[in-house]
Amino acid sequence: MSKNVNAGLDALLRPEDSIVVLIDHQPFQFANLHSHEPTMIINAVTGLAKAAKVFKVPTILTTVIEERGGLLIKQIQEVFPEQKPIDRTFINTWQDPNVTSVVAKSGRKQLIIAGLWTEICVAMPAIQAAAEGYDVFVVTDACGATSKEAHDMAIRRMVQHGITPINWLAVASEWQRDHARTETGSAFANIILEHGGASGVSFAWEMQLLATPVPA
Repeated sequence: MSKNVNAGLDALLRPEDSIVVLIDHQPFQFANLHSHEPTMIINAVTGLAKAAKVFKVPTILTTVIEERGGLLIKQIQEVFPEQKPIDRTFINTWQDPNVTSVVAKSGRKQLIIAGLWTEICVAMPAIQAAAEGYDVFVVTDACGATSKEAHDMAIRRMVQHGITPINWLAVASEWQRDHARTETGSAFANIILEHGGASGVSFAWEMQLLATPVPA
């Protein structure tokens, strides 16, 4: 079932070729989330959303039956305040032309997906999109499932279809790629400070040390 994947530099993410789809980060899905601590997923998906905005990567927000499942969480919506999430009835996002037409129109083939739940609303569109020729990446720490087993089995299943699992910080780092890319470097560093956990704490400490005068 697996496809031939790109090799070397071509296998890495590029902002100009990427498009992000964030699926169903809603109260109903969080209510039965048992694969991860919810705060960790909220942190990861918010970091991913902010990185997409910094690197000008088109980002599609989508919900399922929001009047019953709840509005998209405010941490994501606040990153894209002007964007109204596409509300679906389809469980499988990739069966909704309101979503797929936007992706197709972009011409971008590096498809980055995160959502709830991993085994259903992530696996379905990821597997279908991979069969349609997209190079699909699933941001595993910005996804969650009804159990740890369900999350793990979903990732294993998707890998069999040539889908690449990745975490949000790796996505942002591949977009940045070079510390000499100054037009995004400061904003990238701020995202790490806000959402990078111990990496952000260590970076803040390093900045403190660099700013501390050395006694004569």
